[in-house]
Amino acid sequence: MSPAKGKHKEFMATVETKHKAAEAEPLPTIEVYSTLSRTKAPLETVKPGHVGMYLCGPTVYKPSHIGHMVGPVIFDTVKRHLVYSGWDVTWVVNITDVDDKIIAESTARGTTMASLAEEMTADYLANLAVLGVTSIDEMPKATDHIGTIIAFIEGLISKGCAYASDGDVYFDVTRDADYGKLTNRSVEQTQGEGGSTAERKRSAADFALWKQAKPGEPSWESPWGPGRPGWHIECSAMSKAILGETFDIHGGGLDLVFPHHENEIAQSESLHDRPMANVWMHNGLMQAGSAAGKVGGRPREAGETDETAADAATQAATKISKSTGAEPFKNLLARHRPEAIRLLLLSTHYRSPIHFGEEPLRESAKAMEAFERLFTRYARISGKSFHALPCRNRKAGNAAVATAGPEAGQLRAKFLAAMDDDFNTAIAVAALFDYVRSVNKFIDQHNLETKKPASELAGLDARMLVLRELTGVLGMFLEAPRAQAGGEADEGLVGKLMDLVIEIRANARKSKDFATADLVRNRLTEAGIVLEDRADGTGWSRKG
Repeated sequence: MSPAKGKHKEFMATVETKHKAAEAEPLPTIEVYSTLSRTKAPLETVKPGHVGMYLCGPTVYKPSHIGHMVGPVIFDTVKRHLVYSGWDVTWVVNITDVDDKIIAESTARGTTMASLAEEMTADYLANLAVLGVTSIDEMPKATDHIGTIIAFIEGLISKGCAYASDGDVYFDVTRDADYGKLTNRSVEQTQGEGGSTAERKRSAADFALWKQAKPGEPSWESPWGPGRPGWHIECSAMSKAILGETFDIHGGGLDLVFPHHENEIAQSESLHDRPMANVWMHNGLMQAGSAAGKVGGRPREAGETDETAADAATQAATKISKSTGAEPFKNLLARHRPEAIRLLLLSTHYRSPIHFGEEPLRESAKAMEAFERLFTRYARISGKSFHALPCRNRKAGNAAVATAGPEAGQLRAKFLAAMDDDFNTAIAVAALFDYVRSVNKFIDQHNLETKKPASELAGLDARMLVLRELTGVLGMFLEAPRAQAGGEADEGLVGKLMDLVIEIRANARKSKDFATADLVRNRLTEAGIVLEDRADGTGWSRKG
């Protein structure tokens, strides 16, 4: 047997083994809505047990803002649920580090395109880390894939799907019989780039794959002369290089459906004669306003819309963006906890618009207090930290959930049903609030603040393990809140001062000086400190 045949046989045996393993332990059914088919269907992957997922990342020319965080938080949660449920996932987020906007901004700042892109990429990554977006596997930069992009364009020209014109290269949309299928538009309904390039194109709808460099602009050598890639071709080339000609999920904001994703499909499918992605997921856009409703209340369902954001065009026109004066994300972090921001983003179904502002953020921070009070209560009763509990996967959770009791099992099932139904975090978050209320009820029914029988403590541990499992799926409460500036020494001093204030208030109540006792509580509330009177004494916590 030849070495080549031997390796092939070994490879096929490995594939067969993996298929048998997949058949022995079937993965749960997860339904996903695709913008292309306009339907929900069970997720079926190119490779059994593996998901390839691509999300369009930012053009890095200015500091990132809240709109840049929406997609990464959503798809980080998608990946977390898939991995939790048994899939292997490769998640790719690209960085567009060559673009007209980057060139213009770098010129205005008197720096190079590369230096500006590096600075803004670092800002973007730092903000993702603060929000707990830690599961990205690959972050390719367009400038690292110029050779790949040029080869892709050459392939399209050789198939007659693209043409060179005065140093530019354009895709010929008339050569793609189903161009417009993502947006349900005809070629006549699409708009080309126009402007100074119109005379170089065969059709107004044709779009640039390669742009001739202007004097003084960054450029790369190519068969068509010095230039740089167009925006759309970058994602087609990089996704193919990392995930293959066909992969499972392509994501992005609703504003990218046209022209970006429509053009990606045209390029990739014209070259490869096969689907680019099996599922196209598009998240709703960030809207300025305060109409989101109470966090933890009735969830907004997918497809529900507001009068001011009823479709993609309206959302795109009213979205929060750099051009509408969105502030740098680091400024927002100076006023709000990142956990509250993440919770707010996940409290709406990903396909619906997200209403964002100071009031919704305050509501989100207040909602978080319910969880943190329970974590404090659990530590007080059991001596254990919620954040130190292990995060179980779905299989382990299935095996252990019965020990947490029937109500915990029912709420866990509600959470998982929501996540399996097109990653409906809105219903999942609502189920978690119900779960917190259930655990508090269990503690009260068994008087665990004062009595601590072993059997009931074991039941509390089991319930908290389920909560740890489910919050982990959403990427929430993974770590204990960080201490404020000043470190542990200041925290210790604050604790001693609070003990003194609580003692003064307790003595006032004992002496029936209720005016002083109420004054202490009210002033602490104004300062962001919440007192909680319990059977075993008074505790305190900071507001979110």
